[in-house]
Amino acid sequence: MSYGTGEWPARSLLGVLSPPARNELLELGTPAVFERGDVLLHEGGRDRHVVLLLSGFAKVTATVENGEISLLAVRVGGDTVGEMAAMDGSPRSATVTACGRVTARILQQADLHALLMRRPEIAMALTGIVSDRLRWANRRRLDFRGYSAKARLARLLVELATAYGRPGASGVVIGCRLTQPEMAALTGAAETTVHKGLRELRDEGLLDTGYRSTTVRDLTRLKDVADLAHEG
Repeated sequence: MSYGTGEWPARSLLGVLSPPARNELLELGTPAVFERGDVLLHEGGRDRHVVLLLSGFAKVTATVENGEISLLAVRVGGDTVGEMAAMDGSPRSATVTACGRVTARILQQADLHALLMRRPEIAMALTGIVSDRLRWANRRRLDFRGYSAKARLARLLVELATAYGRPGASGVVIGCRLTQPEMAALTGAAETTVHKGLRELRDEGLLDTGYRSTTVRDLTRLKDVADLAHEG
């Protein structure tokens, strides 16, 4: 089966691979469909398979020390989840839950390892994506101390637009729609603060929010708010 390069975000695993490598990866494993609320992976689980998302998006959550659930990240079609446990054999570090209908392929550990051995391109791409995720997690921890809540919100929106955005009529469309409580969790801010920050960004002409998507109208100016202009 052949797939087009434009079906997945450019910075996702499926987006960065060459067509031959992508198609070989897509032929691996078995198809699966998850509905809203279905759990793809359980925190603490000792299973070792990897889930390759083809469409839809999922939330990555973990239980913190006080017992509350913390939203760590979102993953969309083109991404993998569960690769760390498959690589090092450790228990699952987070729970992954479908946010709407998700289509995927389930890759067994042994099959994935064999593919990575014969396709170094895929191994290098997967390693690079895991590194990007770790860098993003480190930036989040620094953001909580060094930036205002509005700047943290802007940084999150820039990250989502850069990683998962697609060109639209009035700007960059972020297809994975996060609720205000979810944005609050990802930015370490109160929900009321996020509501205020989104309103200000809309009033400044930087953002449009709709039922299923968010559009960044001016990514350059949003980077200024996020103090990211110097990073290019």
